[in-house]
Amino acid sequence: MGNNEFSQAGMAMAFDSTLAERVRDRLASLEGVTEKKLFGCACFLLRGNVVAGVWRHWLVVRVGREEYEYALRERYVNPFDITGKPLRGWVRIEPEGVERDEQLDDWIGRAVRFVSTLPAA
Repeated sequence: MGNNEFSQAGMAMAFDSTLAERVRDRLASLEGVTEKKLFGCACFLLRGNVVAGVWRHWLVVRVGREEYEYALRERYVNPFDITGKPLRGWVRIEPEGVERDEQLDDWIGRAVRFVSTLPAA
């Protein structure tokens, strides 16, 4: 697993740079995509709204509140929680859930569909 170091509040955090590159490749053809490092996470934004990120070795995607409960029923999917309180509408996918390109394409597609409904930030 490749890692990039990122300092947040004086703490070194790492994220899987290989997974980040795979996400970057899938979003490259979309207009309005930017990338930022936030909270130790490689985050990908669409028109200013976070669509996906890589936190440690997990994929994090924004699926929205309506899709959230359905997504949590899927294998390898957990709530995204780094503070002790899960972010509703965001899920964290275990590495096994995005090993295959089709799996990653599906999650990125879901996130892009949801974030495309939001006003530009």
